Amino acid sequence: MSEQNGGELRQLGRTLVDEFGRGWSKAKVDVMMSVFAPEPVFQETPFSEPLRGQDAVRGYWADVPLHQSEISFTAGEIFVVGPWFATEFKCTFRRRRTGEWVDARGAMFCETDGARITEMRLYWDRR
Repeated sequence: MSEQNGGELRQLGRTLVDEFGRGWSKAKVDVMMSVFAPEPVFQETPFSEPLRGQDAVRGYWADVPLHQSEISFTAGEIFVVGPWFATEFKCTFRRRRTGEWVDARGAMFCETDGARITEMRLYWDRR
C-alpha cells in the first residue's frame, strides 16, 4: 500500500465506490470490475469463502445484468482506518424473473493498493 493520508484515501474510496455503484446501477460488470486490482479478494458475507482473482470476482457479479433491472445504488460517507475504507450502501433492484423488488443494505470494507481495490468485504442483508 502506498503512503496516503486519510483525506487522500477517503477521496480514493469515494471515487472507487461511486464507480463501482455506477457499474452496478447500469448492470455493467466491466465497470464494476474496473475498480479492482489485478488479483482482488472479494468476500460476500462474513461467513462465505473469499473469492480470489479477477475471474472469480467477475463470476460472482456476472448475474447482475441477467437477473437485476431498475437498479439504484447509493453509498454513504467514507470512513478511513489505516489502509482500509468503509461505507454503508443501499442497492434496490427488481428481479427480472419475478418482478419482485429487492432492498439490499449493508456495509462495504475495502483495502486498496493506492489505486484499486485489493480486497472488498460486504456485510449486507436484503428484503
